[in-house]
Amino acid sequence: MPPQSQSTFEPDRSHWPKDHPNVQHGRIGVLLLNLGTPDGTDYWSMRCYLKEFLSDERVIEEPRWKWWPILNLIILTVRPGRKGKDYATIWNNERDEGPLKTITRGQAEKLNQRLANPRVIVDWAMRYANPTTESRINALVEAGCDRILLVPLYPQYAAATTATAADQAFRALMKLRNQPAVRLAPAYHDDPVYIASLARSMKASLAKLDFEPERIIATFHGMPEKYFAQGDPYHCQCQKTSRLLREALGWPKDRWLTTFQSRFGNDPWLQPYTDKTVERLASEGIKRLALVAPGFSADCLETLEELDGENRHIFEGGGGEKFAYLPALNDSEEGIDVIEAVVRRELSGWL
Repeated sequence: MPPQSQSTFEPDRSHWPKDHPNVQHGRIGVLLLNLGTPDGTDYWSMRCYLKEFLSDERVIEEPRWKWWPILNLIILTVRPGRKGKDYATIWNNERDEGPLKTITRGQAEKLNQRLANPRVIVDWAMRYANPTTESRINALVEAGCDRILLVPLYPQYAAATTATAADQAFRALMKLRNQPAVRLAPAYHDDPVYIASLARSMKASLAKLDFEPERIIATFHGMPEKYFAQGDPYHCQCQKTSRLLREALGWPKDRWLTTFQSRFGNDPWLQPYTDKTVERLASEGIKRLALVAPGFSADCLETLEELDGENRHIFEGGGGEKFAYLPALNDSEEGIDVIEAVVRRELSGWL
């Protein structure tokens, strides 16, 4: 096993306020939180990332005695190499990082420009891998932020995404003697700005196609059905987002489907499954199909490789002729409109 390498991550402070550098209090931090991306596509980088991710008890709700040998003796032996190859197909080679990191950085920089307030510092962090949530909270506190707004970039709440991001932030706060005041932005699955921005983005993307889809699939990341049965609101919020988006576009019900992707393991997950639906539509003679992933604030492996890659192959291999994946909001004007609306609302009373 190679020696453990130390992280060389150095935050980009170019978008931080430069006035009054000696002020150590009175500022407000806004911390954008996303899932994470490996530090590289090699085996050990992937293994480190997957171990942290799949060891999270919010993600895998199995007894440790049962899950530990499966994870360490099987999954972490085989999966890093395969996933590393998948990541390599979408890797930002210029910056040597995953697209999720590139896009989240862009969202923070553009949000800072929108807010244009010297009292506010906008930063970003990942739940897994780098930049870590703890490192960015500490940096904000050191920069004089005595109030921090945590903004999980998940439109729909799930314990495996929003809650674990909050858990990680609270773990970091537990180590501080002088804690800042903290707010956690709620999910925004039915926020009018979010729905309107999605609709505008979709219309622009559809206008660029050389075909009109016979069906549109709104696909969301899946979760085990038992999580839903235990009270997670994620499924209901996804369904509401999909309905509101369809209505905003004026798209007929019989040409719009809501599905769930990225299942893992043998337990039943939320259905219908995206890949099985794509396969079925192709077999039924549908020739023109478009997919959109409203639950992703930024494009990543699950959209660029799984949707635009794997599902495209499934559709075209089954007889489909025209396929399109419509990009996430990312750091587009529409995407920043959403984040800005959430942040301004949640900063009310602090500014």
